[in-house]
Amino acid sequence: MKRPGLIVVAVVALILVILGSTLAGTYNSLVRLDEGVAGQWAQVENAYQRRADLVPNLVATVQGAAAHERETLTAVTEARAKVGRIEMPAAYEDQAALERYQAAQDELSSALSRLLVVSEAYPQLRANENFLALQSQLEGTENRIAVERKRFNDAAQAFNTKRGSFPTVMFVGMFDDRFDPKAYFQAQSGAARAPTVSF
Repeated sequence: MKRPGLIVVAVVALILVILGSTLAGTYNSLVRLDEGVAGQWAQVENAYQRRADLVPNLVATVQGAAAHERETLTAVTEARAKVGRIEMPAAYEDQAALERYQAAQDELSSALSRLLVVSEAYPQLRANENFLALQSQLEGTENRIAVERKRFNDAAQAFNTKRGSFPTVMFVGMFDDRFDPKAYFQAQSGAARAPTVSF
């Protein structure tokens, strides 16, 4: 008589152990992926900070050779200041916040591009070793930014895929809002359109 009751208790205990193990494994997996996203976000911010740190030296160098290009220099300085004012704790948690962050960074990229175009008109600037070194560092930093953004998107995709997969999707509601879906960097508007070239 005691044997069937013992079997039922053992089966229930086994089911509870399996559910507990699955829940713990799911939680730990989400934590690991969430930390991966946070770590990759730090790398994105690091690359953008490197670029922001180059701007004052670049502006000072151009200013010395092309002082009457006030409008361009002011645009670069203002764009950098705007980027510095944006507070983005965990921007990747909210697509709208990430888009604001990206828009400010894109504005700085555009201003820097205009600055480099202006520099073409000044041969003494093109011969300045300091300017050439800064320009090279800026180009390298832009490449790093692109790489880090891609790695961030990959980390966010891995997290979002795990979060939306079975059985994780069943458990994710039990956890705190720490495991909300992560936002992605998007291409600039119009990036899919080929530029018009005329000769």
